[in-house]
Formats: sequence, C-alpha cells, structure tokens
Amino acid sequence: MNFFKRLIAFTLLFLLTIFYSQAQTANRATGKISGRIVDAQTGDPIQYTTIRLFTQDQNKLVNGVIADSKGLFKLTNVPDGKYKVVFDFLGYQKIEKLNVVLNKNNRSVAFDDIKLASSQTTLQGVTITAKKQLIENKIDKMVYNTEKDVSSLTGVATDVLKKVPQIAVDIDGNVELQGNSNIRFLIDGKPSVLFGSNITDVLQSIPASQIQNIEIITSPGAKYDAEGTGGIINIILKKNKAIGFNGNLSLSTGTRLENGSLNLSMRHGNFGLHGFFSGNAQLLSTTLSNMDRKSEDATTTSRLLQNGSNDFTRDGYQSGIGMDWDLTPRDNISATVNYNYFENTSTGSANRQTLLHDDVGIQLSDINDQIFTSNKFHQYSYEWGLNYKRKFKKEGQDFEILFNSSDGNKYSYYDQTQNHLMPMTIYNGSYARNPGLQNETNLEVNYVQPLGKDVVLETGAKMTHDKINSTSDVYLLNTTTGDYEYSTTQSSLVHYNRNVYAGYLSISFKLFKALDIKTGLRDEYSEANADFLHTGLINLKPLNSVVPSIVFSRTFEDHQNIKLSYSRRIQRPDYRDMNPFIDASDPKNISTGNQNLRPEIGDKLELSYSTSFNNGSNINATLFYRGNKDDIQSYTQFYPTYKIGDSTYTNVAISTRENIGREDNYGVNLFASYPIKDKLELRTNISFFDRYIHTGLPSGGDIHGINYRANLNASYQVSSNMIVEAMGNFNSSRLNAQGKMPSFTYYNVAFRKQFLKKKASFALTANNFFDKYVNMKTNLTGTNFTIVNYRQMPFRSFGFNFTYKFGKMEFKNEHKTEDNQMNPSGIE
Repeated sequence: MNFFKRLIAFTLLFLLTIFYSQAQTANRATGKISGRIVDAQTGDPIQYTTIRLFTQDQNKLVNGVIADSKGLFKLTNVPDGKYKVVFDFLGYQKIEKLNVVLNKNNRSVAFDDIKLASSQTTLQGVTITAKKQLIENKIDKMVYNTEKDVSSLTGVATDVLKKVPQIAVDIDGNVELQGNSNIRFLIDGKPSVLFGSNITDVLQSIPASQIQNIEIITSPGAKYDAEGTGGIINIILKKNKAIGFNGNLSLSTGTRLENGSLNLSMRHGNFGLHGFFSGNAQLLSTTLSNMDRKSEDATTTSRLLQNGSNDFTRDGYQSGIGMDWDLTPRDNISATVNYNYFENTSTGSANRQTLLHDDVGIQLSDINDQIFTSNKFHQYSYEWGLNYKRKFKKEGQDFEILFNSSDGNKYSYYDQTQNHLMPMTIYNGSYARNPGLQNETNLEVNYVQPLGKDVVLETGAKMTHDKINSTSDVYLLNTTTGDYEYSTTQSSLVHYNRNVYAGYLSISFKLFKALDIKTGLRDEYSEANADFLHTGLINLKPLNSVVPSIVFSRTFEDHQNIKLSYSRRIQRPDYRDMNPFIDASDPKNISTGNQNLRPEIGDKLELSYSTSFNNGSNINATLFYRGNKDDIQSYTQFYPTYKIGDSTYTNVAISTRENIGREDNYGVNLFASYPIKDKLELRTNISFFDRYIHTGLPSGGDIHGINYRANLNASYQVSSNMIVEAMGNFNSSRLNAQGKMPSFTYYNVAFRKQFLKKKASFALTANNFFDKYVNMKTNLTGTNFTIVNYRQMPFRSFGFNFTYKFGKMEFKNEHKTEDNQMNPSGIE
C-alpha cells in the first residue's frame, strides 16, 4: 500500500511540474522552425535527436529542443534574425544548416527531412567511427547494441542477455525480465516455433556475433501480442542495407564454446538481398551432482542419497536468406526464408542409497543401487515470411500486411537402466521416444492514420493458428526375457489446435503541448481443442482477453525523460507446459506436462526516468509493480508409491507445471554509465525486487523474499583500435513457490584489437578463470518432503574470436554543412 501512495504522490508531482513548466512559457507570437530527423540509410525516424539554434554571426546558443519519438521537432518563440541550426545524435554525423532567416515576412521555416548519416560506415575505403551508445532508451523500449559488447564476442545470446538492464540469467541459462520468466521472445520482430520447446537451448545456440541488438519491451503497447506476462525480448539479427556488396565473417573457438557466423548483403538501386549462416557448439562438459531427499509419513522416514555425474554437449545452426524491394518510392515488399537446427545430448550415471527408518529411528532397510541414463533432443524448423508496406503521401500514414509461418519438428528420447550392486544385475529399464510437430502461422494487418497535429491513430488485426502433434512411445524392460515391450498405458498421443483472433486500437497525442500520451486497447479471443489418446477430444473453454495499455511520457530539453506506463499481459500455456510426455529417465525424479493449466494474467505498472549528459554519461531508473494471477510455475510432489499405467514407482518425486496462485513483485532497476575522460567508461546495472507469492496449493502458505542482482562493467580504450573490457555479476538466491534457487557469481575479461583499417579484429576472452566450477545449492520443500541438490557446474572458459568485414558501402554524401537542402522559404 505504501508503494502505491508514493507512486500516486510522485505522479501528481510529475503532472504539476508539467503544468508549471507550461505556465512559465510566454506565449509570444514569434518565429517557428520545424522538421523531421531520419536515418540517411534506412529512412527511419531518429528519435531524441538534439537540435540547437545558434546566431549566425556570433555563434551564440539561442534555443534548443529534443526530437520526439517520431523524429519530429519544433523550435518556437524564436526572435527575428539569421541563424545556424545544428542537428546532432550519438552514432551519426553532425549536420549544420546555415542562413536560416526569420523576419516579419517569414515567421516559419519547415525543413525537408534532415538525413543523418551513420558515423560508423566505410565511405570510399575510409572508415569513419563514432562513439555509439551501448544502451538506447526509446519511448516504448530499451535497445542494447551488441556490437559495443566486446566480452560477449565468443559467446552466445545468453552471454549478451546477462549484461542487459532489467534482465537476469541464471547458471542454467534461464532468463527473467524484471523477475519474471514468462517472456515473449521474438527474432527480428517475429515469433518462432523455436521458442515453443526449450528456450534455453535456443538462446544458447545463437552466436553473439550474429546479434545486431536486443530490444527490451517491459510494457508493450496495444500493437504487440498480449502473450508474455514478463514482457517482450526481441533479438535483432545482423543485416546490412547499404548499397553495394558487403559481408561480415566471425569465427570463435574456445575451451567451452565454438561458434561462427557469415553475413552477406547486396543492394543495387531499389532491390536488396541478404543471407546468413551461423553455428554454435557447446563442447563436452561434466557436471557433478548429489542429492539428499528426506520424506516421511505417519510411521516411517525415508532418505534417498544420490551421487553422480552428467556429460553434456549442445550444437546447432541457423541460416536464412531475404530480400526487400522498393516497388515504388511508396511501396515496399520484403521476404525471408530460414532453416534452423538445434540438438543436445546428455549421458549420466549415479550411485544411490535408500534408507528407511521407523518412527523411533530404527533402520528397516538399506538398499544400494546404480542408475545409467541417456537423453537426446533435436529440433529443426522452416520459417518464411512475406511483408508489404505502403506509405501514403500524407506524412506518417502507412499500411502494412505481414505473413509468417514456421514449422518445427522436435524429437526427444531417453533411456535408463537400474542395477543392483551385489550381484550386478539389471532390475529395471525403459526407454521412450517423443516425436512432435508444431506449426505456427500469423497473418497481421496494421494501419496508421495521422488525424491532425500531434495526433496519430493506429489500428490493426491479427490471426494466429497453432497446431501441435505429439507422440510418446514408451518401452519397458521385461527382466525375464530381456526384451523391451511397448507400454500401451504409459504411451500417449495428443493433437492440439489453437486459434487466436486479435484486434487493437491505439491513439497517441500531446497534452498541454508537453506530455506525450499513447493509449490503446487490444482484444484477443482464443479457442482451442486437444485430442488425447486415452481421454479423447476435449474442447477447451474459449478465452476472451481485453488488454489495455497507456504510456505518459515527458521529454525535457536537457536530455531528460520521465515515463509512466500501465499494461496488462497474459501467458497461455505452451507446448512444453502441456506436453503429456512422461520423462522417467530418472525413475526417482519424474517430470511431465499439465493439460489442465489456466492462462496466467499479469498487470504491470512502471515509472521510469532517464537522462544523458554532454560527457556521454547516462542514467536510467525504473520503479515497477507486477501482479500475476494464476501464476504458472514448476511444482513438485512426493509419493511413496506412484502408478503410471501398469508400472508402479516407489519413493518418487513428480514435477509438473501448476497455477500456483498469485504473485506480486515490487522492484527497482538502475542502469548508469559514466565515461572517465576519453579512455575509461564504467557501467553498472542494479536490480532489486520484493516478491510475495500467495499459493493455493497443498503445500500452501505465503512466501516472501527479496531478490537482487548487481553487475559492474568497465571498458578501457587503450588506443583507437584496441579496447579492454571487464565485467562482474552477482545474482542473489531466488524464491519460488517451493523453495530457493541458488545465488551465483559470474565474471569475465576481454581484449580486442582491430587492424587492416578496422576491417578486421581479433579478441580474447576469459570467463570465471579463477574457479573451474560454479557451486550451486538448491532447496525444495513440499508436503512431507525436503530436497537439497548440490551441483558443480564447469564454467571456466577461454575463447578467441576473429572478425572480418569486407565489401564497399556507397552512400549519398551528406555534407556536414548544408546550405541548400531545405525549403527555400526563409533562406538568403
């Protein structure tokens, strides 16, 4: 309650500040200068560009303004005179407009589009570089520019995500955004069936060298799918739209990871082609583990001690080609085709001891045995998309149609055998195959209509079709014959279909000439059915979700921005949540899906402040509240005996996914960067949130705990072509519905040297080099049982990267000083 009181008080102060600032502005009928800032290469608006007005003769600063989220700017109350207008944004070449005249005969000057050229391009063989921000704050998202991250060059997507503000990645590669793991992942703004099975595997198979930047959207607007209570992470892969033939090759090798990527692009006139291929391999590593599980009933106490190791490998590759074609100056069509493949394999063994005592502590039995396990998984997918966009004569009015479809083929396999030790005999064994097919097809239409000055209407509709077929074939060992026999009772089959129909309407406008507001409403209606082998066809209850969103934003002339936003999100159970496949590769710890899950509903309130300084420093602070109803989490129950089909398992823990109740989080995130002179830059990212879990499960009770994460990055520019980076990260332990996940520390250093006129570079990286293992302790508690897991995970690694850029880019030369490229009105 105190949180909301403070938030309401802060909001009122925020609005009063706006009213006061407007009241202090004299409404004088003098001159006006306006226009729009765009990227010279792509034509996209450049938001938050700095525009400064100087007197022509004395070079005295008269006025200034920051462009809005659409790249538009307006200088008002300008006295008569002759001026110079300077346009400047980090990562772009500065442009000056001279001889801008305002007098009694001309009170208004309207520029044509001001085209800023990137300062990091190769022009006629000469490389021009400029310091580009690692973090960019935009009205609806934060952008992390991966090309500035030297220490992740030899790593994968999860290594990049570890450094992104508001994101936490645990030692297994699981990702949370502001403490929530239910994230909608996109690649180049589009969904993919790749993320429908094992997100961790996919993220750890995308080379960091293939990533252009990562967009973090914590409070998505009405245009975005409502899926994902944690928000949206959009991974933008590298592409090049420069004229000419260009390429980029990156190769990495190391003691733990190997990866490579090749990007090619060709553009001539209004037509362009691009293609890429990237691959990744996690080399063989061995994790040591031991488990201590205690359980009890009215008369006995059981204890299972398990000590073993597991060998693991992972590899995969991605490929794709695409084209874009400007049919006319106002019509564009683009298309992409991708093929992806990922796989992992693990083999392990463990010695087990099962002790049974009565209620007075007398030992009843002591059984020692051994288990051998093997797990394999692979998936491949085909994806294609076709987009059409039409820009009308009216500035800002456009229409687009987007189609994309992806087909995934997934395959899981396990086998296990259990042996008595004296004598060494097999007394139990099984194996299972789980092939599955998934298709996701999306058709989307969007339309933008400016309604007047500072008012824009957006609307659109979308249809999504999901189709999943999953088969589970289980074979059990007949110890008498030595044969594996098909189990009709444990095997399963499911056909799942879901359609989601969505429509949205949003409007953005200015209030009191200073406050930018964007509000919208999205309606999603979903219907689904599932056909199970043993229960038949089930028509799931249709769900209609009305999802509102609103953003208040105020940008000040001194590079400050404050934003207040609210959004509602939903999390529908996905393939991995509902898959009925029973993974009994460890018969003492079995996992399966849950077909009875309800969608999770989340409400998010966020207040953020960002500012930048002339020396390159940046600060971004965010306060947030998130409340989730029917929160979906992993849940474990213990059974002395558990029957699956015609088999009975003893002393077993069953893990599945459940709607555990309600979860409320109150948090703060702080990101800051500070350059020390021209050589050294420090960056820090600190997250802190208070979590309350109100469960309605048998283990019951309310859970409360504080979670935090802190990292510090330092980069030192030794010379114009040499840089050194270091990073340290600490994640505190995390609470869930049944216990505590472990804390861990991660650190690395990196060195990069550029040569051949900065067309080539090599880099060296070292991660957790002081310790071979990261030690992890996990506690889990439920009705009548406790589990303590210890793991030693190999994390020390060293890597080497080589990158080479080739080709020649051609741009229309944007001179730093331009006299005659605006509306002639007002120019001498």
